[in-house]
Amino acid sequence: MNTQVDTSSVRDEEAQAAPERDQHPLLGPVIFGLSALVALWHLYTNTLGTVSELWNSVIHFACFGLLAALTLPAWRSSRASTQRWILGLDLLLGVAAVACALYLILFEDDLYARGVVFNTWDWVFSILAIGLVLEFARRATGWFIPVLALVALTYVPLWGSWVGGIFHFPGLSWETTLYRSFIAGEGMLGSIANISWSYVFMFILFGAFLLRSGAGEFIIELARAVAGRFIGGPGLVAVFSSGLMGSVSGSSVANTVSTGVITIPLMRKAGFPPKFAAGVEAAASTGGQLMPPIMGAGAFIMASYTQLPYLTIIAYAALPALLYFLSVGFFVRVEARRSGVQQVDANPPKALDVFKRGWHCLLPILVLVAVLIAGFTPTYAAGVAILSVIAASWLSSQPMKPKDVLQALVLGTRNMISTAILLLTVGLIVNVVSTTGIGNTFSLLVTDWAGGSLLITLVLIALASLILGMGLPVTAAYIVLATLSAPALYILIAESQLLALLMAGDLPQQAQAIFMLAAPESLSLLSAPMDRETAQMLLAAVPADFRGTLLDQALSAQVLAMALLSAHMIIFWLSQDSNVTPPVCLTAFAAAAIAKTPPMATGFMAWKISKGLYIIPLLFAYTQLIGGTQWQMWSIFFFSVFGIYALIAAMEGYLEHALNWPMRAVMLLLGLAMLWPHGLLWLDALGLLVFLALLVHSYRLNPPSLVLKPGLA
Repeated sequence: MNTQVDTSSVRDEEAQAAPERDQHPLLGPVIFGLSALVALWHLYTNTLGTVSELWNSVIHFACFGLLAALTLPAWRSSRASTQRWILGLDLLLGVAAVACALYLILFEDDLYARGVVFNTWDWVFSILAIGLVLEFARRATGWFIPVLALVALTYVPLWGSWVGGIFHFPGLSWETTLYRSFIAGEGMLGSIANISWSYVFMFILFGAFLLRSGAGEFIIELARAVAGRFIGGPGLVAVFSSGLMGSVSGSSVANTVSTGVITIPLMRKAGFPPKFAAGVEAAASTGGQLMPPIMGAGAFIMASYTQLPYLTIIAYAALPALLYFLSVGFFVRVEARRSGVQQVDANPPKALDVFKRGWHCLLPILVLVAVLIAGFTPTYAAGVAILSVIAASWLSSQPMKPKDVLQALVLGTRNMISTAILLLTVGLIVNVVSTTGIGNTFSLLVTDWAGGSLLITLVLIALASLILGMGLPVTAAYIVLATLSAPALYILIAESQLLALLMAGDLPQQAQAIFMLAAPESLSLLSAPMDRETAQMLLAAVPADFRGTLLDQALSAQVLAMALLSAHMIIFWLSQDSNVTPPVCLTAFAAAAIAKTPPMATGFMAWKISKGLYIIPLLFAYTQLIGGTQWQMWSIFFFSVFGIYALIAAMEGYLEHALNWPMRAVMLLLGLAMLWPHGLLWLDALGLLVFLALLVHSYRLNPPSLVLKPGLA
């Protein structure tokens, strides 16, 4: 069986160049060489360079603006004469992006000396730069994001003053708006651009080097060796390989097209329904960005937002990611038993043989983690890890030669084009949010709509993530959602911890002093345990201005840090759902193209299989899965595994045999008993024992037959 992964086919979700330009005798080599130089520049500046953040951001804009102009045509035409006109226009726009960058670099001191008092050229280049990034964003993903950014930008100087109520903004001048959006190193050249040229680019480049070195083939062969012998093995191979590949690829769509071309036909050949095979691949590939140690660069962005160490984030992310992939695996098991996929892989490779051939592929991951533990920055660690990929490849039979290194550099840059442009555009939106204070307003609005309910807040954030995900890649959607809703979610999670202290009568003395100032009539109730209703009444008596101080006094710094991490982890997980949720679900559509199944029907199948994306964030919010003791985290994980299995059996109406409606209701109750945050260990244990008894009974009613079907061998 040929499992060679064609890494040259791996592209970012939208950054697919016009084929005629790649193959052009002059333009093709220019694009190739420019892509390699861009990657080398970013490697240098993220490891050894001393270039300022502003210069890095503006050069990042110039490089990817030029590449976007060259690889993403303004529009497509089959007429040769029209293509030449389009190419001429695109070259002009690419040069204009470089000119904007040079203007800011060459006249930086003069620009800052003038401040918001613009001369003619300040107007020209500021408007031009913003117009260019909006146009390139349109080419990358359509009209949604540039229109959203334009609405946000005009809110500041124009229509914000027309709005009444909480969203009224008195307005700033056009000069101030443009200055903050481009010249001042905020907006499109601000913190989001810094994340783009550092964390995101370096780890997309790292993934490209890993794939080019043969890691993709090693991952799939290892998955076959580990999972191929089990019932539904081809489906489990998809889950296992997509989890490993997604951790390094940085894109769920790239993950789908690289592993799906192998796993989807394998699942169909084994007897899985085509739509289910595509749905499994899409769901598993989406989960790849949840898997440490890289998480599609999400771990590093989260570290930047929360100011928590990277190692802390991946440590708490590991069990939830494993739980997600187990949930997808349970769907595979249930469907395998229902569809009669009783066979195992006839000739799975031996794990030891696979490891002997590809063990070097694991060395760069170990190097990355080791350099991070040593205290170096994530971007420097990524640079060292990229070099280690090249070095490790020389321990194999196919070492990376200069041509392979160049192709990896180009692949990483080309995979980054769409993401870079979108993150620069998102920077404009985030700058408006911070300038106007609309983020705090939105958080208050969400809290008001939810009526203080954490569950309703989660539902609202999930809906917002779905809508944003229709136009934004996962990373950008997470950044926008975190900016808007993380403060409200953090407060609600922290207040749930505070309620637990009030109910137990364990409120610290310094926190009781806040009640003495804000609600002195409640002091007599604080020294004894109380019910939830009383605790909520006492908390409601504290004015909003005192809530932050109360949380600081009542909860330890560690508890507050874990509440913040839980809020961001919830948002990060929910931002993944747009990949597999209709009407716009790019990962599911990519899998449908491989499986030749209806795209929308495949999207709904992937959405069903990805239910862990919604269940596990509830555990973040209501349990100690993040931030608890080792005993708490492992016990929650253990019972959640079987609780999710029971819920899937209830949803599918099948365990090891078909379940009738009363049995499905029993499975639903057992799943809820093991997942509900009731804090009663005996109830979890009782639910587990009953579930295991029913699982064994179901297995005996329908024992599997491990007979190979003709044609699989």
